[in-house]
Amino acid sequence: MNPDKKLVTIIVEATPHEWPKGEISYDEVVALEVPGHSPESQTTYSVMYERGQGNKPAGSLFPDASVKVKEGMVFHVSETGQS
Repeated sequence: MNPDKKLVTIIVEATPHEWPKGEISYDEVVALEVPGHSPESQTTYSVMYERGQGNKPAGSLFPDASVKVKEGMVFHVSETGQS
């Protein structure tokens, strides 16, 4: 993480996390909720978000995708099983 980058607080499954302002990827969100998760894992997750940026305040985050974060953004992560 760049120490000069402004941090925002995001909420992942009711747990606050500081994150550098900018983007967060699907794998990064899942890793915050499931420490030790790796992109090679056979377990898949559904990632939903709300309170996001103006043009897309809510939606789903898919593998290989990312979304811009903002202060107070909320993420929901749930296991969907095998891919």
